[in-house]
Amino acid sequence: MRLLIATRNRGKFAEIEEALRSLHLELRGAFDFPEIPDCPEGVENYEANAIRKALHYSQAVQSPALADDSGLEVAALDGAPGVLSARFGGAGLSDTDRNRKLLEALKDLPEERRQARYVAVVALAARGKITGTFRGEAAGRILGEPRGSYGFGYDPLFYYPDLHLTFAQMLPAVKRQVSHRGRALAQAAATLRQDPGLLS
Repeated sequence: MRLLIATRNRGKFAEIEEALRSLHLELRGAFDFPEIPDCPEGVENYEANAIRKALHYSQAVQSPALADDSGLEVAALDGAPGVLSARFGGAGLSDTDRNRKLLEALKDLPEERRQARYVAVVALAARGKITGTFRGEAAGRILGEPRGSYGFGYDPLFYYPDLHLTFAQMLPAVKRQVSHRGRALAQAAATLRQDPGLLS
């Protein structure tokens, strides 16, 4: 069965593909359909964005779709950048640029005030309706400088205390076990194993 992964981010697609590998689905990314316009993201919350994207792509290709929305919430910034994580600092910035902006916003803050969490919500859509939503979180803190070369986004700055590593220092298989997106996808995969009809 085909499942469209509603992202043009190939790093995110790779994480999702690995998490769903045991389901033996034919996975396609939004980058395989350049003719489909991007789904505009709102600012309400992760769940609303994930639902909007899943329905948008599912209806556009007449196929089941999975979408996620995720963000980094920094306590000292009152939960920012949150749902605006991918747009933090303005349009057209690279991951490196956004990491630099985040470090500037937190400069001079001591370690004990750098708490943060990653949040992800995954939504499944089929037949014009949402068939499931799943939420995952991971708590950590923001370092003063990037470490590691894996992952994407804010991973080089997000330190996960339980493993004494940033997300960018973890091998993908390790990150999948503890990350916000990995936890949400594990719930989605378990649900689909129990009820494959959610995609039909």
